[in-house]
Amino acid sequence: MTQQEPQSEPIWLTIIRLLRWDKPEGRLILMIPALWAVFLAAGGTPPLPLVGVVVLGTLATSAAGCVINDLWDRDIDPQVERTRSRPLASRALSVTTGIVVALIAMSCAAVLAFYLNPLTFWLCVAAVPVIVCYPLAKRVFPVPQLVLSIAWGFGVLISWTAVTAKLEEPTWILWGATVLWTLGFDTVYAMSDKEDDRRIGINSSALFFGKYAAEAVGVFFVGTAILLEWLGIEMQLHLSFWLALAVATLAWIWQYARISQKDVPTPVYGETFRQNVWIGFIVLAGMIAGSLS
Repeated sequence: MTQQEPQSEPIWLTIIRLLRWDKPEGRLILMIPALWAVFLAAGGTPPLPLVGVVVLGTLATSAAGCVINDLWDRDIDPQVERTRSRPLASRALSVTTGIVVALIAMSCAAVLAFYLNPLTFWLCVAAVPVIVCYPLAKRVFPVPQLVLSIAWGFGVLISWTAVTAKLEEPTWILWGATVLWTLGFDTVYAMSDKEDDRRIGINSSALFFGKYAAEAVGVFFVGTAILLEWLGIEMQLHLSFWLALAVATLAWIWQYARISQKDVPTPVYGETFRQNVWIGFIVLAGMIAGSLS
């Protein structure tokens, strides 16, 4: 008998990997600030169709962002251990297929944007250049994670104005908390690629802060907790929010203590990133319960 060759991966599964839907943590962690905003702006009870638009919109936007990132980095990713098996990097999919998938994802997000009010719609439009240019930032900007954080922050602005049709002081406080939180967990994520990034010659916040990267993450998480506390006072949120924030703050302190040790195993950085998903959902649950009278 002749040995059968292993079957190649079905193209639909390869596209799922291109969209990163096989790794839901990155999709959920973008969705969380958008859900923070829509529930807080609506006093804990937003219309369910709007929640659906926010969820689908973040999925479509993050999918488009992932494909655009991989198109930019298709010649860089093969040089990085963590990313060399990505579909465009491994040439499992063509550039043309990547462009088509990105356009479909962006079209889906655009259709959802037409459901929203004019201010929110134009905020969606303003977010597009940031999403498209983020992969370029790592080539020319010393802290590209800041660009990603601003892109994440648009989720807050878009979702909040979808409820209120205006930007308010609490909106900007939550935006600041989201930017700092994103800077924190994405710097941790970048710490796992530090040596590869240095060798290739691309920028990251982990390289920018160098031996003080863990301390920078600690500062970002402290700033996040302070801004969320300010938000809780400003919006007069109830006990549930404060309990959730206490749990989140303790988790961030534990994470800082863990990544600040010497000779941290590389998998710890990925674990820390993923832990921020459930931390974000704990804060969301506190925001919802704390908004209800």
